[in-house]
Amino acid sequence: MSPDHPPGLDPDRLRALLDRERPGLVQGPLTGRLIEGGRSNLTYAVTDGTSRWVVRRPPLGHVLATAHDMRREHRVISALHPTNVPVPRPVLLCEDEEVLGAPFYVMDFVDGTPYRTAGQLAPLGPERTRAVALGLVDTLVELHAVDPAEVGLGDFGRPEGFLDRQLRRWGKQLDASRNRELAGIDELHAALGRDLPPSPAPAVVHGDYRLDNVLIGDDDRIRAVLDWEMSTLGDPLTDLGLLVMYSMPLGMPDSPVSTTAEAPGHPAPAELVERYAARSGRDVSHVSWYTAFAWFKLAVILEGIHYRYTLGQTVGRGFDRIGDLVPVFIRHGLTTLQEG
Repeated sequence: MSPDHPPGLDPDRLRALLDRERPGLVQGPLTGRLIEGGRSNLTYAVTDGTSRWVVRRPPLGHVLATAHDMRREHRVISALHPTNVPVPRPVLLCEDEEVLGAPFYVMDFVDGTPYRTAGQLAPLGPERTRAVALGLVDTLVELHAVDPAEVGLGDFGRPEGFLDRQLRRWGKQLDASRNRELAGIDELHAALGRDLPPSPAPAVVHGDYRLDNVLIGDDDRIRAVLDWEMSTLGDPLTDLGLLVMYSMPLGMPDSPVSTTAEAPGHPAPAELVERYAARSGRDVSHVSWYTAFAWFKLAVILEGIHYRYTLGQTVGRGFDRIGDLVPVFIRHGLTTLQEG
């Protein structure tokens, strides 16, 4: 494969499709490169030398269910693009597997930085770091203020029984990757199940909302929210709980999980919660449950990665340290529930 033809992307076939579906959009031959990062779907930057776009597709050797992901991701950014929520402009969805070997969609390229570590934030200094983190809250408020029915997302999920289903889903995920003793994880799962809070009115939920899933511009404002593969219609406070969790410094500077909370100037979780409550008007009195649930969910995700690592199924750096993080996340989850 040449660098212009990374695995999973055929620029010539893509060009032919765009010329047919969006005549005049592309001005010359396309070249593409794989953008690192992202949970599972593949992301490519594509250019004709003048304009730039992004292509999202399932992993190579994808299973059929992921075709559904592409349609969902394209649908949610298409619905949100006219709102105050910053998302890339969608260009086209292609479900014909003949073109790239899998369904995919194309959107405009957005310039910006996804901050993943405290080290990356440090050059901004405390004041700008604080502004970036507060902007993350404000954008979440904008997302949760969108009326799903008004933007055509009234049937985007099943909000009834959302928290109960989430808890069962992640419990099943845990059972699927059990190959060692994890002190406290069943206790945490059971405690969460005993104390389900009443959900507020449903909203569009991102599902993986954190600083490295948004692009920050040179003016420190959010240019685009990315990675909508876990989005649905459900309890908006699950997004807040995840944001609070990622805002707790772990004191593990080489952690393979985002360390932005360690950066000088990053607001404390309580300030982020207060800002969300003031701007959204929502009752956040159960935020400790949602935060503990976020610790549990991440512990399960990390244990799944650790499990695949022990089977030799992961490639890349940092996987050897993920197993050590799981007990830390379980402990934080239990402490959060106990201390409220």
